[in-house]
Amino acid sequence: MTTTATASANFSGTAYRPGTIRNRVLWTLQVVLGLFFIIASGGPKLVIPNMLMDNAPENLTIPLGLLVFIGVAEVAGGIGLMVPRLTALAAAGLSVLTVLAAATQAFIADKPSMAIFPLVLAAIFAWIAYERRGSLPFSAR
Repeated sequence: MTTTATASANFSGTAYRPGTIRNRVLWTLQVVLGLFFIIASGGPKLVIPNMLMDNAPENLTIPLGLLVFIGVAEVAGGIGLMVPRLTALAAAGLSVLTVLAAATQAFIADKPSMAIFPLVLAAIFAWIAYERRGSLPFSAR
């Protein structure tokens, strides 16, 4: 009989590691979402920020510096999702970023129906961060 770590508290000092199928699902999500944030979300904010500001569907007046900062954070998070040592931190950061994006859509842009997608992404990133907590350089014991 093999021993595997469970989701319960592990006091033996060993890092939590998800099972094989869960690990494959997590890596698939991490790669797909990482590429999404690099190519489709953060990349355009870095390559063509002026065009995005002019064609913003919600007509928000977002300063150019803030738009570029968000793009850098999204690209860094997308890359971090695919680096094993950075996965938990990147997922936690992207979770916060997507919650803030949902709040922006709901309260500033006054389009609460547009907040659903970022909230779903936030939940997925929170789950990834929880499952990959064993890769953190520090551990809560």
